[in-house]
Amino acid sequence: MNYKDYYKILGLTKAATQEEIKKAFRKLAVKYHPDKNPGNKAAEEKFKEISEAHEVLGDPEKRKKYDELGENWQQYQGNAQQENGRGQRQRQRQYSESGSFEGGDFSDFFESVFGSSFGGGSRGAQKGSDYSAEVQLSLEEAYNGTSRLLEVDGEKLQMKFKPGVKEGQSLRIRGKGGPGSNKGARGDIYVTVHVSEHPHFERKENDLHCEAPVDVYTLILGGKATIHTMKGMIKIDIPKETENGKVLRLKGMGMPVFGKDEFGDLYVKMKALLPKNLSAEEIELFQQLKNKNHEETV
Repeated sequence: MNYKDYYKILGLTKAATQEEIKKAFRKLAVKYHPDKNPGNKAAEEKFKEISEAHEVLGDPEKRKKYDELGENWQQYQGNAQQENGRGQRQRQRQYSESGSFEGGDFSDFFESVFGSSFGGGSRGAQKGSDYSAEVQLSLEEAYNGTSRLLEVDGEKLQMKFKPGVKEGQSLRIRGKGGPGSNKGARGDIYVTVHVSEHPHFERKENDLHCEAPVDVYTLILGGKATIHTMKGMIKIDIPKETENGKVLRLKGMGMPVFGKDEFGDLYVKMKALLPKNLSAEEIELFQQLKNKNHEETV
């Protein structure tokens, strides 16, 4: 059984902060999650490995013990195994939106170091394992806020998502993860949000960007144009001689700012609609306009 370098597994050094450990785990968990790598055994093993590393380094007490033992962990193994019974293996589990948890046993290295106390004493209270989950939302759901029903170890949880939640944002449900041992607190659930791409809007932070088809007459002469927004269809003023491709800013018509009573902006790019199936008279008028413009520029 070999020593496991949990820092290396997460791509970190021993100087990493708890926040850096959390961010590294979340990034790797999304990349190697079984739901994103169906049938990929290598990805599944990698996911278990990074989950185990986070189980240790993400807990200050376990991290301290791990740092103290280091590569000399084997000299403590004999004392650890003298304790009456090894107990059941802890399990790190992950949740998929299909509504079920799956998980793999921790490695023998983990069990030897953390599965029982050192020096033959009784174990203190141990917090339960954290679970990870992924939820897919539409842009409309992210705009208005929504909820999802999660089922964890037979318990149904109604999770609410505030307006403005972003792609990749991680939210925590406290005290609903794995059960603790020796009266330890339950772990937490970390839910990573994924927001589907929208056919009309592109989101950049709290702002939205889109194109608006506007007929060439309105762009030249000015007037009103109907624009698609997250609040529905609205009419806006188009200044005369507006160039094709010009971007108009609609203040406060973007996405809600998560947790605040604020909104981003909507940036609308003008896309000129050229007239089709022109009559002979219309073609003649365009020809006259062309000739007149040519005379004025000569």
